[in-house]
Amino acid sequence: MTLRTKALATAAVIALVFAAVNAPAYAAVKNIVLVHGAWADGSSWAKVIPLLQAQGYNVTAVQNPLTGLDDDVAATKRALDLQNGPVLLVGHSWAGVVITQAGTDPKVVGLVYVDAFTPDVGQSVNDLSQGAPPPPGLKGVTGPSNGFLWLSQAGVEQYFVPGLSKSDADVVWATQGPFAAASLGAKVTAAAWKTKPAWSVIGTKDQMIWPDAERAWAKRMNAKVLEVDSGHVPMLEQPQKVADFIASAAKGL
Repeated sequence: MTLRTKALATAAVIALVFAAVNAPAYAAVKNIVLVHGAWADGSSWAKVIPLLQAQGYNVTAVQNPLTGLDDDVAATKRALDLQNGPVLLVGHSWAGVVITQAGTDPKVVGLVYVDAFTPDVGQSVNDLSQGAPPPPGLKGVTGPSNGFLWLSQAGVEQYFVPGLSKSDADVVWATQGPFAAASLGAKVTAAAWKTKPAWSVIGTKDQMIWPDAERAWAKRMNAKVLEVDSGHVPMLEQPQKVADFIASAAKGL
């Protein structure tokens, strides 16, 4: 190597170091988009939103129509289009399917699954559930009625949010969105977690999705995992822990 080549190489290394030191931290991830699951609406994130906002994040809660995978992905994409800069995309329950598909959007730089389904390409919720006994929470499902499934009030209290007070559970029941039964068979055509980092929150008392299944899916994604003492909706039962985990994911990007 000539002196000139060595000098050029040294200059290149110095330039790279200077750029790394002076580059803005990738805490440039200030946008967090939250996507709710079946039998819910954006208010399922009501306790987490102010905690994230207090940490300086721009938070948007999607209002899924719950009328089908394509419709819910489109609603999520509309929210992503409004964001200025990179986004951490968070999905609960059914919305794990939604963010798996919608997360291929170039603005999305990471995904957080909260007690959520995490399908691979060509898989549906039904596919993920094959070979396992039905979780207890399905006893609370009623319908289909006009193609939609509902949770009974007793089902909400006993299986969906058993850790909440009666009054809080009543609000969850009253604000639930009916869920299109056909969605359970909808297969994703892309899996964003294959190319983007993933995190997973697992409620150890989840009665709507088996926690062991969630653990297996998290391992498949090589996701960082937080287990919390909670039922199926940890963002309502353990909001501080969930908010802090989401924030740590954003800071880790």
